Amino acid sequence: MSDNTIIKFENVTKQFGVDAPVLDHVNFEIERGKFYTLLGPSGCGKTTILRLIAGFLQPTSGEVRFDNHIYNHVPANKRQVNTVFQDYALFPHLNVFENVAFGLRIQRFKQKKITEKVKEALSFVNLAGYEQREISEMSGGQRQRVAIARAIVNEPQVILLDEPLSALDLKLRTQMQYELRELQRRLGITFIFVTHDQEEALAMSDEIFVINKGKIQQSGTPTDIYDEPVNRFVADFIGESNIVKGTMIRDFLVSFTGKEFECVDQGIQANRKVEVVIRPEDLQIVPWEKGKLQVSVHSTLFRGVHYEIICHDKDGNEWLVHSTKKAKAGEQIGLYFDPEAIHVMVVGETEEEFDRRLESYAEEDTIGE
Repeated sequence: MSDNTIIKFENVTKQFGVDAPVLDHVNFEIERGKFYTLLGPSGCGKTTILRLIAGFLQPTSGEVRFDNHIYNHVPANKRQVNTVFQDYALFPHLNVFENVAFGLRIQRFKQKKITEKVKEALSFVNLAGYEQREISEMSGGQRQRVAIARAIVNEPQVILLDEPLSALDLKLRTQMQYELRELQRRLGITFIFVTHDQEEALAMSDEIFVINKGKIQQSGTPTDIYDEPVNRFVADFIGESNIVKGTMIRDFLVSFTGKEFECVDQGIQANRKVEVVIRPEDLQIVPWEKGKLQVSVHSTLFRGVHYEIICHDKDGNEWLVHSTKKAKAGEQIGLYFDPEAIHVMVVGETEEEFDRRLESYAEEDTIGE
């Protein structure tokens, strides 16, 4: 546990009654001053992690640590953590000032200090001058800012955000993504954000934990997870992917769709069964005879910035292409891709095994230098 680690989960399991565990031996570390996202489908356990950090739940087994102290049974009001809920949980009978001041009044701050801290918090979220506004008179985005101001006014070490953007329309949601990220940078506070929206996670995070069925499938930067997914679930959940079965012939050579292709993967046992990922934006439409793959166009949809084209090869594999070029249904086209566009996943490989394999690449590159 490094000096910069503020939260650590050690083999944390959470089970309700005799049902299957919601979390199953979860391990991770959270560092100070970063923006983390817990990403996964509904029911995967991400909100349970948030509630364990907040102190609203206690683990069935394992340890939740803050600054290397076990916090399993420390009550929520004794933790330097504040939560922004999905519905904001604002008091409708109190104006903006009193909503933000609520926690300070409970702590018996003097009025002068309350006024100073509330104004500072509202200024941080661009709501200076809104102190006397009623909550019912605020827009969705403004209510969210009030909830964030109420969270930061107590100067917590960690702010937890439980899908706070889900009720906003698309344009406002995008705007608030930028505002939240910029706010986190200015405050320097650790943010832990829960969402099931992949684009949101990729846009906002320093680090993402991808969760499914109570286990962390993969953790890393948005770029790492998008470019190097560890398994089919991550590849399919983070963005859109073409995934086909293949065989690793040897280092830097993989076979799929009945052909052999150069790739950049190594350290995988020869003739090992693998799954091959190629992102839709990495497929280029070329004339039939120039393609590494030959496909028939099934359908085309215009998505504003690109065409979304669904194709099929002779073996029945479906290929999704994102291209600025238009293709018509029934047209025969070629698909070209660079070796770097191919990502090879070893079936059944754990994240630890995957990380060790990537580290071996780096070691070999260093030796080669």
